[in-house]
Amino acid sequence: MNMGIVLLIIAAVLAGGVILIYNSLVTLKNRVDEAWSDIDVQLKRRYDLIPNLINTVKGYAAHEKQLFEKVTEARTAAMGAQGPIQKEQAENMLSGTLKSLFAVAENYPELKANQNFLELQRELTDTEDKIQAARRFYNANVRDFNTKLEVFPTNMIAGMLKFTKREFFAADESEKSNVEVKF
Repeated sequence: MNMGIVLLIIAAVLAGGVILIYNSLVTLKNRVDEAWSDIDVQLKRRYDLIPNLINTVKGYAAHEKQLFEKVTEARTAAMGAQGPIQKEQAENMLSGTLKSLFAVAENYPELKANQNFLELQRELTDTEDKIQAARRFYNANVRDFNTKLEVFPTNMIAGMLKFTKREFFAADESEKSNVEVKF
C-alpha cells in the first residue's frame, strides 16, 4: 500500500474525530443554553407574580411600605442580573424579601383568607417548584458539558476551539428549601 494513501486515511480518521468531538461540544453547549432559557422563563413568571402579590398584600398591610420597597428593589435587581452567579445572588436576595413579605402577611387573617392572595400563593409555590426543576435540568447539562470539556481527547480540542466551562446555578444554603407560603 502506498504511504500517501495511509497518511490520507489517518488524516481522514483524525479529521472525522475532530468533527465528531466539535459537534458533540456544540450539542452540549446548546443544551446548556436551552436549560438556561428554561430558568429565565420561570424566573420571568415569578417576577410577573410579585407585583400582584404586593398589591394584594398592600390592601391589608398598607403601613408595610418599607417592606414593599425592598421586595420591589430585589425584584428589579433580579430581573437585571446577568449570568448564573449574578442571577443566583439576586434570586437569593429576592427569595429572602419574599419570605419577609409572607411573614408579615401572617399577621392579617383577612388577607390569608383572600381568594386572590390564595391563588397567588398557589401560583408562586408552583413557580418555585418549576424554578427548582429548571435549575436541576440546567445544572445537569452544565455538568455534562463541563465533564466533556475535561476528558481526553476532548479537552485538547475544546481548548483549541475556545470552549469554556459553564457555572452552575446553585441555591444559597438558606434557599435550599422553598419560599414559605403556608398559612
